Amino acid sequence: MWMAFLFGAVASAALVIGAFIGGRFTLPKRFLAIMLSFAAGMLITALSFELFQDAYERGGIWIAAVGLLVGAVVFTTLSALLDRWAQAGSDPTPADEYRGSAKLDTDAAAEGRPATAASVQGAAGLALLAAATLDGAPENLALGISISEGTGGVALLAAIFVSNLPEALVGAASMREQGRSLLQIMGLWGACAAVLVFAVVIGAGPLSGSDPEVVSFPLAFAAGAVIAALADTIMPEAYEHGGPAVALSTAAGFVLAFVLSLA
Repeated sequence: MWMAFLFGAVASAALVIGAFIGGRFTLPKRFLAIMLSFAAGMLITALSFELFQDAYERGGIWIAAVGLLVGAVVFTTLSALLDRWAQAGSDPTPADEYRGSAKLDTDAAAEGRPATAASVQGAAGLALLAAATLDGAPENLALGISISEGTGGVALLAAIFVSNLPEALVGAASMREQGRSLLQIMGLWGACAAVLVFAVVIGAGPLSGSDPEVVSFPLAFAAGAVIAALADTIMPEAYEHGGPAVALSTAAGFVLAFVLSLA
């Protein structure tokens, strides 16, 4: 159980680190895009070899396939609702028009880039905080399951850490643009981190002794949520603002996560 807590703390520490950076500093736009694409590459490996494959081996193709589709549908629906929430109260002009997910406003964290209306007047930061929690909960449950059964989980841990960092950074930057203090920002993201640590402990505890077919569904659900997050939020933003370099950073993230999965 202590190992599960340690893994959960490491994975969630990225939320606290990212929140601090986003609440205090601005970074080059291209660097943010490369961070996102590197995280995307690692998540592709994790969902393929740490989540969906494990779900298939435990419960068969039907449970794994249904779980993946349900996870994708649930995350896509919630993401669309969170995008609407992020824009609530804002009145975007054509210059502020945001192509992609309104909650992931990397301009708010970038040097010399004006934040969108969703960040300044809406609730983009809070929406991204909610998205990180909803997306992270099944991932961290899966991480706890893999730890308890001795199947590794190092690649999944690394993928969660790397993906949490830019999400928290951008979300905290949006909150900063709304006038929230650093203490408030750190408190909100710290609470999210605590919830996700608890999810790892639950995965390593009550879920670890469940029937393999029962465990298969949440693993596949997590894979579906990750696929939806990649397609809906992470990769569009990275490729729109990062240029050709993001293709290389995506490949680098994939390779690194694959090597870690062999450890």
